[in-house]
Amino acid sequence: MSNVTPAVLGLHHVTAIAADPQRNVDFYVGVLGMRLVKKTVNFDDPGTYHLYYGDEHGRPGSLLTFFPWPGARRGRAGLGQVAVTQLAIPTGALGFWLERLTRLGVAHEGPVARFDEKVITLADPDGMQLELVAHERTADLPGWDGVVPAAMSARGIHAATLWVADAEASARVLVETLGHREVARDGTTVRHESGDGGPGTYVDLRATPGFLPGMGGAGTVHHVAFRAGTDDAEHALRARIVDAGLHITEQVDRQYFRSMYFREPGHVLYELATDAPGFAVDEPASSLGESLRLPPQYESMRPELERSLVPLRVPRRDDGAFRIVASPVTGERA
Repeated sequence: MSNVTPAVLGLHHVTAIAADPQRNVDFYVGVLGMRLVKKTVNFDDPGTYHLYYGDEHGRPGSLLTFFPWPGARRGRAGLGQVAVTQLAIPTGALGFWLERLTRLGVAHEGPVARFDEKVITLADPDGMQLELVAHERTADLPGWDGVVPAAMSARGIHAATLWVADAEASARVLVETLGHREVARDGTTVRHESGDGGPGTYVDLRATPGFLPGMGGAGTVHHVAFRAGTDDAEHALRARIVDAGLHITEQVDRQYFRSMYFREPGHVLYELATDAPGFAVDEPASSLGESLRLPPQYESMRPELERSLVPLRVPRRDDGAFRIVASPVTGERA
């Protein structure tokens, strides 16, 4: 038995809520240039999509996923949520992204300096708060040569910014239970990293005790997932979470990874996720996201689901310029 204290390896994915699935695809593929790596259904509500965006292979850490419920009411970012999702871009891509967002009619602000980074702020069509963060280590991560050229592409999740009333309680779980390290402070925001550090391992805690609690809905994050690595490591982390007095679920098979869920003291929903088996388990890596994939328990419902789910068109680089107007940049910022 190893005596090494289990620790998360970094971020695995961020899952958010959207209102219109086609508009969601248009923005995250057509504007931000991410790859649609899986088109499946919500395990708990198979009548709606679960869409996964990432890099070429959908590696853990590159993933931003959505539950798009048509007609979903707008949510509100606030206490107890991942309020801002940061995407990593290369340091040489700032000019490209400023020009691209302007040309496509996406409201944005910046760049501004924070920590050792340059940050562009924007929001998606549902009002979800996003940041494009230029960091020198982003170039080490693989790009996706899709709508956006690989050299300029977003490389996945850079960091998740949590708004909590008591940052110290949330920090204790990150550090003492999940194995993060505090690495920087900027005003009321404290940055923690895990694993080897760098883009994809950061959690920024912002103490915002005067803010209203978050309200779930379109444009808000549902949960943030951490890389546990293997099943054994995930179970070891689960034991530490139980020892910390927190309630955590048993392991759940999500087909592309295996998960456990718990709420940290600031009420943010956390997930532990394994790296395996990955997104090529049910379709070739060369055609990820091109067809509807269903969990085995819903395969018998395929004809009904294919009739009820709105067909999605995935933008391509050769589609020509199109204009999609996202929400104005709104709300308090870290």
